[in-house]
Amino acid sequence: MTTTTATTPQSQVWTEQAVRALGMTTDIETAGEILGIGRTKAYELAKTNEFPVKILRIGRRYLVSVPALLKLLGVD
Repeated sequence: MTTTTATTPQSQVWTEQAVRALGMTTDIETAGEILGIGRTKAYELAKTNEFPVKILRIGRRYLVSVPALLKLLGVD
Protein backbone atom coordinates (compact mmCIF):
# COMPACT_ATOMS: atom_id res chain seq x y z
CA MET A 1 0.00 0.00 0.00
CA THR A 2 1.35 3.40 -0.96
CA THR A 3 0.49 6.66 0.63
CA THR A 4 0.74 9.98 -1.07
CA THR A 5 0.61 13.31 0.57
CA ALA A 6 -0.67 16.39 -1.12
CA THR A 7 1.77 19.22 -1.25
CA THR A 8 0.85 22.81 -1.69
CA PRO A 9 2.97 24.90 -4.01
CA GLN A 10 5.35 27.13 -2.16
CA SER A 11 4.88 30.78 -2.85
CA GLN A 12 7.65 32.78 -4.43
CA VAL A 13 9.83 34.94 -2.23
CA TRP A 14 9.63 38.37 -3.83
CA THR A 15 12.99 40.05 -3.50
CA GLU A 16 13.72 43.38 -5.13
CA GLN A 17 15.70 41.57 -7.84
CA ALA A 18 12.86 39.11 -8.48
CA VAL A 19 10.38 41.96 -8.91
CA ARG A 20 12.73 43.88 -11.22
CA ALA A 21 13.21 40.71 -13.31
CA LEU A 22 9.51 40.79 -14.22
CA GLY A 23 10.13 43.55 -16.76
CA MET A 24 8.08 46.71 -17.16
CA THR A 25 4.65 45.21 -16.41
CA THR A 26 3.18 42.18 -14.71
CA ASP A 27 -0.27 40.66 -14.36
CA ILE A 28 -2.66 41.55 -11.55
CA GLU A 29 -2.24 38.18 -9.83
CA THR A 30 1.54 38.52 -9.58
CA ALA A 31 1.28 42.13 -8.43
CA GLY A 32 -1.22 41.07 -5.78
CA GLU A 33 1.09 38.30 -4.60
CA ILE A 34 3.98 40.76 -4.32
CA LEU A 35 1.81 43.05 -2.20
CA GLY A 36 0.33 40.23 -0.12
CA ILE A 37 -3.12 40.54 -1.68
CA GLY A 38 -5.03 37.42 -2.69
CA ARG A 39 -6.12 36.81 -6.28
CA THR A 40 -9.82 37.49 -5.72
CA LYS A 41 -9.19 40.65 -3.71
CA ALA A 42 -6.67 41.91 -6.29
CA TYR A 43 -9.26 41.62 -9.08
CA GLU A 44 -11.92 43.21 -6.87
CA LEU A 45 -9.65 46.18 -6.12
CA ALA A 46 -8.73 46.52 -9.80
CA LYS A 47 -12.37 46.51 -10.91
CA THR A 48 -13.25 49.25 -8.40
CA ASN A 49 -10.10 51.31 -9.18
CA GLU A 50 -8.84 50.79 -5.62
CA PHE A 51 -5.70 48.76 -6.39
CA PRO A 52 -2.72 50.42 -4.62
CA VAL A 53 -1.02 51.28 -7.94
CA LYS A 54 -2.45 52.35 -11.28
CA ILE A 55 -3.74 49.49 -13.43
CA LEU A 56 -3.56 49.43 -17.21
CA ARG A 57 -6.58 47.64 -18.68
CA ILE A 58 -6.08 46.11 -22.12
CA GLY A 59 -9.14 44.20 -23.24
CA ARG A 60 -9.83 41.73 -20.48
CA ARG A 61 -6.28 41.90 -19.09
CA TYR A 62 -5.09 43.99 -16.17
CA LEU A 63 -1.43 45.01 -16.29
CA VAL A 64 0.48 46.59 -13.44
CA SER A 65 3.58 48.74 -13.81
CA VAL A 66 6.57 47.11 -12.11
CA PRO A 67 8.29 50.49 -11.51
CA ALA A 68 5.08 51.68 -9.78
CA LEU A 69 5.14 48.57 -7.57
CA LEU A 70 8.77 49.21 -6.68
CA LYS A 71 7.97 52.84 -5.86
CA LEU A 72 5.07 51.78 -3.64
CA LEU A 73 7.40 49.36 -1.84
CA GLY A 74 9.99 52.11 -1.41
CA VAL A 75 12.73 50.47 -3.48
CA ASP A 76 12.69 52.62 -6.60
